[in-house]
Order: sequence, then C-alpha cells, then structure tokens
Amino acid sequence: MAEKEVEKGLTVKKDADFSEWYTQIVEKAELADIRYNIKGFVCYMPWATMSIKKMYDKYERLMEKKGHLPLIMPSLIPESNFHLEAEHVKGFTPQVFWVTESGDGEKFEERLALRPTSETALYKMYSLWIHSYRDLPFKRYQSCQVWRCEGKATRPFFRAREFHWIEGHNVFATEEDAMAQVQEDMETTYEMLQDEFAIPIIFFQRPEWDKFPGAVHTYAADALMKSGKVIQLPSTHYLGTSFSKVFDVKFMDRDEKQKYGHITCYGPAISRIYGAMVAILGDDQGLVLPFDLAPVQIVIVPIIFEKGKEDIIQRCQELKKELEEKYAVKLDDRDYVSAGEKFNEWELKGVPIRIEIGPKDLEKKQAKVVLRHTGKKEFVPDDKLRHFIDETAKNFTNELKEKSHVDFGAMIHPAKDFEDAKKAIEKGKIVCAGFCTIELDGAKCAEKIEKDMGAFVRGKRVDKETRKFEKCIVCGKPAKETVYIARSY
Repeated sequence: MAEKEVEKGLTVKKDADFSEWYTQIVEKAELADIRYNIKGFVCYMPWATMSIKKMYDKYERLMEKKGHLPLIMPSLIPESNFHLEAEHVKGFTPQVFWVTESGDGEKFEERLALRPTSETALYKMYSLWIHSYRDLPFKRYQSCQVWRCEGKATRPFFRAREFHWIEGHNVFATEEDAMAQVQEDMETTYEMLQDEFAIPIIFFQRPEWDKFPGAVHTYAADALMKSGKVIQLPSTHYLGTSFSKVFDVKFMDRDEKQKYGHITCYGPAISRIYGAMVAILGDDQGLVLPFDLAPVQIVIVPIIFEKGKEDIIQRCQELKKELEEKYAVKLDDRDYVSAGEKFNEWELKGVPIRIEIGPKDLEKKQAKVVLRHTGKKEFVPDDKLRHFIDETAKNFTNELKEKSHVDFGAMIHPAKDFEDAKKAIEKGKIVCAGFCTIELDGAKCAEKIEKDMGAFVRGKRVDKETRKFEKCIVCGKPAKETVYIARSY
C-alpha cells in the first residue's frame, strides 16, 4: 500500500526541480493529457476544465459589468485581412495554421487562417457596425480558442499551439479615452489575478521590440515567483488608429466630420493563467486552489471501522446534504481505498477543506477539519461546524493571497553594472537597472542581456518609479529609462 501511495504522489520537490514538479502535478492531478497525436495540442481533463470554466465565468461577468458585450466570431480569417496591416501580418503570419482546401479536394481561392488573434476579423466587421460618435465607446469581447504554430517546446497550459482566452476589442473617439481603457484593463487584471486567483503580478510597459505587432504601446502583467522568475500573463495594447485606417473603422463625430477610431485590445489567456495558478500556488503535496475555483470545495472522508459504520456514513451523508446547498461537496465513501490514500489524493487535487468523521468524532459530536492552504487541523463541535466552514470559505482565498504574496521590493536588485546584474540574475533576483532606451534602438542591448544572462528586459514599471540611473548597464550611454530584467518561464 505504501508503494502505491508514493507512486501516486509527487516524487520531487517544487524548489528542487520545478520543471519535473510541474510535469508530475499536471499528470498525477489529472489536469491534462499530452498524448493527443498532434504536437502542441493537449486534452484538458475534467479537474482542470471545471476550474477553467469558473475562471471564465468570473472574468466574463467582470468585463460585462464594465461595459463589454459578448460576441462569437468565426474561427477562420481570410489571408487578405492580415495583409492590410503590415506590422501585424509580419508578426503573426509565421505562426498561422492555414486551411487551403475542402474535404473533397476543392482548393480555396484564398487561404484561410485559423485565427491566431482576432483583430483582422473583428475590425473588418467593426467598420460595418460603427457609424456615429453615439456608437462609442464600442466595447466587445469573445471567449474562444486561438491557434499559433508555436515552434518552441510546448508545455500544458503555458505554451501550446491551441490556447483558450478572452479577447476584448474596443473603439474610442480619442486617444485619451483609449488610454483610460488600457488603465481599466490593468485594473481588471489586478482584480482577477490578484484578488480572485491569488496570483501576484506587476505591470510593465513592454519595450518596442517586444510589443504586440501593430500596437503603439503594450502593457503586460508578469506573475512573480519566489524563484525570481516571471511568467507573462494578460497584456493590454493601445493600437492607435493604424488598424482603423486600414479596416476603415471610422465614425461621424459631433462636428460632422469623419474620424478614425482609437482601438485597444486586451487578451487574458485563461489557460495560461490557470497554468500560472498551478505553478505559483502549488506545493510539494500538489495543487492549492482558490476556494471559488476548486471543482470540489469540501471533501468529507468517513473514517470507517466495522463498529458504528452505518452511523458514521449516515452522519457524513447528512452533513453533505447540509453543505451542498451552498458548496461543491464530495463524500468519499469508497471502501476499496484507505483513508490515507484518500487524504493524499484530495491534497494532490487541491480540495480546500477536508472533513474527517470517525467513531470518536461521532461520540464527541465533532468533526476534524483540515485546511489545504495552511495544513491546519482543528476539531470543531457539530453545533459550530457550519459557522466554521462559512468563515473558512469566506476567508480562504484572501489567506491564500497573503500566503502567495511576493514582496516585489525584496526581490529587486539595483544593478551598478553588467556583471553586477548578471550575478544578481544567477542568484534568482529581478534586476533593476539603467537602460539606454526601450525604443527599437535598445534592442541590441537587450539581445546581449538575453545572450549573456539568459534573462529578458521586461520593460519599465507602469506604477511609480523611484529609482534612476545615469548609464545603460550594457552600452554605457545615458540611461533614458529604468527597466526590470528577469528570467522567465
């Protein structure tokens, strides 16, 4: 039995070998199956899918509360749409999956792209839907899959050739209104990722060489890991009027003049956020999940002996009936699995609350409650159990958020020069340094950082920056920016 339990559990510690730990947790917690016979296409299993559906629901409700309306757009985009915006086609065409013929062998007059992103599909329609300043702001979103022929090694949820996301596309009368939307997108990201998903993040304005193809500016959230590495999560982009001009997205303004709309787009990749949640919150026992996102929020495990078996089962069933009016509850009364195996399994799957009831608990009119995020165990009297569960449920995600919090300031190393930065990166720090420019002229300095440090210029902070440097740590020219450099997953 012991050998079976070891086999089912994680055999490597997260801090010792993160890559293997992540691979094991995806497999053993049954989150995804990578054996589908097309590279980069993964089967999402029920346990992950149930959480992802809850994540979508939270995100969609918040976006609709902030004025976005839902759309469902076609998955195919004509090739001619891509060629209307030069930077966009240059950025995305190499990643596109093309559909070129029908099942009976008929060749299409024009190649059709499986959408890698929807700008070129939506804005073609926006030109038909937007006429007047009265139509603005025009805020729409869709929840969908996108396909990109990723050439690098794939990893479930983080990097694949098919991923699941929400994309918001908005049109405004002025640049000021558009930039207010970019700010709102960042606030939405904090509300969702930090408050609901317990993922610590910080926003950076990305350098010109790392922005969305066709964007004026890109702002991206980096999830912070205690290792000093980061994971890129949602980004929001100000596209200016370049897409409006080529797709003819214009409106009649109050002064009776035709003007081009200012466009923004926002792309929270739910599948990638889920992967980040697994990676950041999980521990050496397995998943740890925010309370609202757990497929099963409470598991009840009867501790059964022959004597009193029926009474214990009856009490567990009564408790399940009471709790499932409000929570997702599982009664694990399998008689072919030991209690220890059940504990390990539900810890691996990240169930927030475990309730154990045995003969002594029945006798003392109590239950043993075990909390996944802290490991805390408490014996709770029956007459106080419901209140205890309600309070735990209410506070669980906030406590998890506090536990997963990363002190960004403590992770930062202000670098004096290139060698100082390199040593700090090796020690798992995020480097703060002077940099010549985040315009395209700075790309060569960024390439040297990537080559020699295995790290990337993440950009400049969106919030208040207090540090200033005189020189670029790479080329020695006067520093126009203070940037942050980190390794990433």
